[in-house]
Amino acid sequence: MTAALSYPEHGATQHGPLPAGYKHLHVEVPVGHGRAVFERAGEAITAFRMHRAAGVRIRAGAEVAEPGVPVESGLGVGPLRITAPCRVVWSTYDSDRIGFGYGTLEGHPECGEESFVAELRSDGSVWFTVTAFSRAASWYTRLAGPLVPVFQRAYARHCGRTLRRLVR
Repeated sequence: MTAALSYPEHGATQHGPLPAGYKHLHVEVPVGHGRAVFERAGEAITAFRMHRAAGVRIRAGAEVAEPGVPVESGLGVGPLRITAPCRVVWSTYDSDRIGFGYGTLEGHPECGEESFVAELRSDGSVWFTVTAFSRAASWYTRLAGPLVPVFQRAYARHCGRTLRRLVR
């Protein structure tokens, strides 16, 4: 049996608008220029290479992000490791957008959805975008309060810098 997502607004990071009642995140980072860079960026995102290179332990139920694939990410070490179970809600492999969004499952410290997308813009520039909506789902994220969005924004920018390095 597949675990249910822990929030009702499935797919909102793909189609919008982001739902009320959550903290919203939107971070864009330039990663390069040209179709080859775009394709490398899309592959690094959807094969979870970017996350791994950014220092996150990823266990995924498939090699690439497709709807329904379970993903567990882990941050920290030993007894201080936080695990975050998710499931891919949507993926896109278009000529100018490659990426995916995953949603939280029971046991995730947050409740909501996050997407990771490479976009090839009309001027040939390649951008990495993280879009998310979330709210606390555990005692320690409630306790951390206003620090959580600061960490999320820093992590999104770190992923963008990591992706830029991977596609050079």
